[in-house]
Amino acid sequence: MTTSQEGVSLGMPQLPAPDYPADVRARLEADAKEVIARYPDSRSALLPLLHLVQSEEGHVTRTGMQFCADVLGLTTAEVTAVATFYTMYRRKPSGDYQVGVCTNTLCAVMGGDAIFEDLKSYLGVGNNETTEDGKVTLEHIECNAACDYAPVVMVNWEFFDNQTPDSARQLVDDLRAGREVQPTRGAKLCTFKETARILAGFPDQREGAVDESGGAGPASLIGLRLAKGEVAPARVVHPRGEALRDERPAEHLSSHDAPQDTSASDPAHPAGPTAEEGE
Repeated sequence: MTTSQEGVSLGMPQLPAPDYPADVRARLEADAKEVIARYPDSRSALLPLLHLVQSEEGHVTRTGMQFCADVLGLTTAEVTAVATFYTMYRRKPSGDYQVGVCTNTLCAVMGGDAIFEDLKSYLGVGNNETTEDGKVTLEHIECNAACDYAPVVMVNWEFFDNQTPDSARQLVDDLRAGREVQPTRGAKLCTFKETARILAGFPDQREGAVDESGGAGPASLIGLRLAKGEVAPARVVHPRGEALRDERPAEHLSSHDAPQDTSASDPAHPAGPTAEEGE
């Protein structure tokens, strides 16, 4: 054991990563060969291959990174640089369900901060920590790319729109109890390992899952409809808590036209100025 000038203890160099069992490696090599064949340059397959090894153990292990390096002819340093850059690759064991709460600006002011703080207390975990039962890993996410449905929670990268602290609690309760959970948009949830295999480029084998996937929600398509020359019906966005002034049934498109009382930091803040859609 040696000691550096700064007084930091330096141990022995880390031993090489252990290999997968022979049957697991053979199966992964067959899958990897299929993935690599999709690309003219084999190293371009690194991202899906990291998802593939993540589907094996639920996170990207040293063994998984060594496997990627072996089949792609890369160094482990090159693979590690990629695996540590993208947050979708987990570097430590995590739960069956990755619950990500958007805390970026719009989701935060619409209630994302309140949801995240409430879930931390309710689940008894901090950011990027997992519940004792191994079911849920909680994390804050900078942006879920669904601002028109703020505040948004994602579970294994599937959308749960217009959330509140109460609905988020119900969501994690259902996940931990093993109840079937249906995202706002998309197929019913599968585990993180199953999600990782799909992200590696392999088809979702669950019956009906592809048909359930759907597409973008109405609020996301407003701009496209206007660009095509479609005339959107006039709607008035009312301040938070104000009753509608007509009898038309509300069309729940997003949190901006159907505001909810989610922001603990400023509950009196209005959803926005009254405006005709498209202005």
